Amino acid sequence: MDVTVEISLHPLRADYEEIVIDCIAHLKKRQGIELIVNPTATHVYGPIEVVFDALKQEVSRTFKTYGKSVFVLKILNGNLKDSLMDKNL
Repeated sequence: MDVTVEISLHPLRADYEEIVIDCIAHLKKRQGIELIVNPTATHVYGPIEVVFDALKQEVSRTFKTYGKSVFVLKILNGNLKDSLMDKNL
């Protein structure tokens, strides 16, 4: 089963931009998922097991590396990449 996950990361530090960029860079290195970065959120697409494994590892790494942060996740059933990119919505 494929999923679409919208992620927003809110590090509770002044240097939040660097942390968000670092998190996105690590997710981009993962095999088996696709990312689209938007100004306020990142969309991750792929098989549920692969996406959740990548998120589990990256959330854990971010907490250990940077301390307190808030991740906001919206999880949708199916790969909605094409419909979210459709300009007619």
